[in-house]
Amino acid sequence: MPVVTCIEDLKRLYERRVPRMFYDYAESGSWTEQTFRENSSDFDKIRLRQRVAVDMSGRTTATKMIGQDVAMPVALAPVGLTGMQCADGEIKAARAAENMGVPFTLSTMSINSIEEVAEATTAPFWFQLYTMKDTDYTARLIERARAAGCSALVITLDLQILGQRHKDLKNGLSAPPKLTPKTVANLMTKWRWGIGMLGATRRDFGNIVGHVDGISDTSSLGAWTAEQFDLTLDWDKVKRLMDLWGGKVILKGILDAEDAVMAAKLGADAIVVSNHGGRQLDGAISSIRALPSIIEAVGNQVEVHLDSGIRSGQDVLKAVAMGAKSTFIGRSFVYGLGAMGQEGVTAALNIIQKELDTTMALCGETSVERLGRHNLLVPSDFEGVWQQ
Repeated sequence: MPVVTCIEDLKRLYERRVPRMFYDYAESGSWTEQTFRENSSDFDKIRLRQRVAVDMSGRTTATKMIGQDVAMPVALAPVGLTGMQCADGEIKAARAAENMGVPFTLSTMSINSIEEVAEATTAPFWFQLYTMKDTDYTARLIERARAAGCSALVITLDLQILGQRHKDLKNGLSAPPKLTPKTVANLMTKWRWGIGMLGATRRDFGNIVGHVDGISDTSSLGAWTAEQFDLTLDWDKVKRLMDLWGGKVILKGILDAEDAVMAAKLGADAIVVSNHGGRQLDGAISSIRALPSIIEAVGNQVEVHLDSGIRSGQDVLKAVAMGAKSTFIGRSFVYGLGAMGQEGVTAALNIIQKELDTTMALCGETSVERLGRHNLLVPSDFEGVWQQ
């Protein structure tokens, strides 16, 4: 077993062990992938202020997200098809998050269903909702999440229409994969993945198949999902979904200060500054670059989290120091999952916490609650940002 020291090590293992179409599904963006790349590269432009002769004992990375105690300011983001990265991937990721003491968010487009994940775990998880034209199905989905004990609803706002992802189109992405000569040739080199999949609980979309009239298998699923995203979603509909849920709500996909203000006015418990990992509007600014203007616009009216581009504990520290209450990671945990299953997700979380803790100490801080702008040197061209 190779020595794993960072998220990049997990990514290399992941690429070797997971079929190309699922690797490309995670490790790509839309169109030219400019926004996908800048989500990460913009973090590199932010520098840290090293401080010395500070008592570094008694450090803690613990904090809260929407009132929930967490071991560090990190939640596992909703990622579709996670159960295709590794057999029963959603269950394994949820268990790793539970053991670590951080939230797990289940995607509407998961392979394992809400009920399967709930049965396999003991800690309440969060459920991410895509809004569909089929309002009866959406209402049933919310009720299923409530019945499973989900403690928060994460409503994704930036996928009313699907951004064009060239690699997915070229690969013929599907779950389970279609057996073309190209995919068969690739699958033959991924024996570890294939053996795992033989024992998987399921290989289709567990929250959809069997729960929608006319959808009993994957043959008709693609056409249904392509037509079902709700183009008419507006703030009034978002409010109705929030009221229907009746519990804690996080609104994900905010990249503009005006939208952040609207979300706060609606009474959301938190918002997630996110561009869907660069998978929707290519050419949009990175999440970390958008964060300052959003923090300035909403102040303390709503809890602000950040998603997209985080590959290390240092990235987590930078996001929190720039004003985010916490962060979401997607690709970073998927790399671990595809590389080593539940053990890999645990490794990814441990790496990020260790990097966060060490960096925090070298910046002269003993708690993530004390991080702030004073810990950073930020480029003057960051939107609405200060300079140290």
